[in-house]
Amino acid sequence: MDRSKRAPEVRSEAKETHIPLAEDDGLRIPEVGSWVEDKYRLVSLYDKLFSTGMKKQWDVRVYIDLYAGPGYARIRGTNRILWGSPLLALQVPDQFDKYIFCETDQVLMKALKQRVARLFPHADVEFILGDCNECVDDICACIPSQKRHRVLSVCFVDPYDIGIKFSTIRKLSSRRMDFLFLLALYMDANRNVVYYTGLTNPKIDEFLGTDEWRAKWEHERCSGVNFPQFLGQEYAKQMETLGYLPTPLHSMKQVRSDDRNLPLYYLALFSKHERACKFWDEVLKYGTNQISFDFAT
Repeated sequence: MDRSKRAPEVRSEAKETHIPLAEDDGLRIPEVGSWVEDKYRLVSLYDKLFSTGMKKQWDVRVYIDLYAGPGYARIRGTNRILWGSPLLALQVPDQFDKYIFCETDQVLMKALKQRVARLFPHADVEFILGDCNECVDDICACIPSQKRHRVLSVCFVDPYDIGIKFSTIRKLSSRRMDFLFLLALYMDANRNVVYYTGLTNPKIDEFLGTDEWRAKWEHERCSGVNFPQFLGQEYAKQMETLGYLPTPLHSMKQVRSDDRNLPLYYLALFSKHERACKFWDEVLKYGTNQISFDFAT
């Protein structure tokens, strides 16, 4: 499927997704920018579309969150406490069959465990403490075997920077897996472009999984392409080498800050399945402020 052409519409009814609010429970709650609420809304909507749309197509549906956090987030400068991505994935109407949450911070992981136990005591959840780049084998081991069941996973990748290694994504992609990816190309890569493009810096090599990007960047830079756009295009090309469908920049959702309207990151879907791309097209419609739209069940 060429995603430069819009996928055909699919039918049914859905309404705007609202992020549940929480009360302070005494556990760790990090502060985030107000734009995070829009990100959570889009991610939550995709979770619902995916979990419902795929429930009759696969024996086991798995949700993986590589940067899970504590489950709650407070909007900076307010008393608004939002559910984070792990809890939003747990509250979908057609719950996933298994959840795998990875988090590096022990305090945040403890808070997440307590919140999941309180709010979703019957969910099948595996908790993995550590850096996802170092724990990728443990994550893969938690995914049910494909020898006995038809298993499809969706992996949410939500880092603060571009520290996620392509080798990690490559290993995860050896299973049947879609990726909903936050590409921190403005909030990290663009701010550190001089440092990251240094001849001895391996950051972009590890992010893209190749060291052949430098000559391409010099050509694109001279053509007027900015660094985040270049990295977004190159990342999508690298995902194609793993068998994922083409993902042009216009199919990614650019998220901007509320205070100065500066671009922060791209939210992108990488999938080998045309139907998942249709779901993402529907999410993008919501991202253009359309209140209601169609999706498959």
